Amino acid sequence: MKILMVLTSHDKLGETGKKTGFWLEEFAAPYYVFNDAGADITLASPKGGRPPIDPSSDAENAQTEATERFKGDSDAQGRLDGTLGLSTVNADDYDAVFYPGGHGPLWDLADDQDSIALIESFAKSDRPIAAVCHAPGVFKHTNGKDGKPLVSGKTVTGFTNTEEEAQGLTDVVPFLVEDMLKANGGQYEKGDDWANFVVTDGKLVTGQNPASSEDAARALLKLL
Repeated sequence: MKILMVLTSHDKLGETGKKTGFWLEEFAAPYYVFNDAGADITLASPKGGRPPIDPSSDAENAQTEATERFKGDSDAQGRLDGTLGLSTVNADDYDAVFYPGGHGPLWDLADDQDSIALIESFAKSDRPIAAVCHAPGVFKHTNGKDGKPLVSGKTVTGFTNTEEEAQGLTDVVPFLVEDMLKANGGQYEKGDDWANFVVTDGKLVTGQNPASSEDAARALLKLL
């Protein structure tokens, strides 16, 4: 069971002067779900090497059991230091792909041609695809086997407009995940803000926010 996890390489939060990246919990929780299930995990990012962690997700009040475990795990730290460059990844080598969120993917992975091709390869061969929180933004330009947007006609979720508004970043992000999924024909659903909410439609799994990351990973495992 080979699972590819794709992380952002983008670390600038628009023009705010603040840093962003991937959300630590959204990587760590799924990583250990997969690891403890015996999966062979490969990490990749557009630029390769160590991807940027959103500083807010590394703050004391954002820590979880999974993030604490990660911080004491030298093997996992080494894997993160050495992510593969996304352009070198062969989609055929993996059984499933998982995209952790954080704001970073909205700036790079959403438009990254290697990521788009990767997702479309998985969709064409009907292999499981999962994305959580802001990571469903990677489906902005991806198409399914029918040539329509990948999420068209599918029940999906992702970071809500109200969750983005609560962070004060509605006018900072390049697009709102909820609005994009709807514009691409997705049948968007959501739970309460900040509560665990995961949707599976066929081989596509989406999670709404950081609290949804572990269950999104478990949903992906069920498809495998």
